[in-house]
Amino acid sequence: MPDARRDFRPDLYRSLGSLAVTLLIMAVLLFGAAGTVDWAAAWRYLALFVVVIAIAIAYLWRVDPELFAVRRRPQAGSKSWDFAYVAVTVAAFALILPVAGLDFRFDWLQAPAPLVWLGYLLFIAGFWITSWAQGVNRHFELTVRIQTDRGHKVIDTGPYAVIRHPGYVGGLALGLGTALALGSLAAVIPVLICCITLALRTLAEEATLEAELSGYAEYMQRVRFRWIPGLW
Repeated sequence: MPDARRDFRPDLYRSLGSLAVTLLIMAVLLFGAAGTVDWAAAWRYLALFVVVIAIAIAYLWRVDPELFAVRRRPQAGSKSWDFAYVAVTVAAFALILPVAGLDFRFDWLQAPAPLVWLGYLLFIAGFWITSWAQGVNRHFELTVRIQTDRGHKVIDTGPYAVIRHPGYVGGLALGLGTALALGSLAAVIPVLICCITLALRTLAEEATLEAELSGYAEYMQRVRFRWIPGLW
């Protein structure tokens, strides 16, 4: 593994550089929409984001450094229909921040303190679930594709032993946690857009995997639920 980490170190550095740019964009979206930098909830959220993502990066670097290479961009063989889902999801997630800023600025639908604390818990839980899913699933990539170049096989360990799409569940928990941690009920609206988009993407992805990935149909019989045990 030390040699593997050395091979993927440039990808780690590029990922860290992209993260720095992302943090700057997040700050602009938040404080630009709020019209002020005097917003304690936003500063707390950004600080929490840095801490949690640093832990996630350290964990993923330890368990599978190759992820930093394959997840940086869409890989060859990605399904063309998936790019629309990715674009809408990314845009909706990004929209959470300026909507929360405008909510703070104009006092539309501010969340009460208990929901803010719930937001912190959901945010941390979302990062944990998503990181865990990535850590056990070396085929966790940005877009849907059958990874014949990487020996694609069904993953049924970790969170995948309970639900079939833990990454989506973690991502939605992260998004909802972001809205609530920033004290904004209005920012839940983009999260709902994400939820609908990811639900449709789940169905399309499963149709692809069932048809093209050996063993996935049997996996669907063993693990019955996509997102929420007992519900869906």
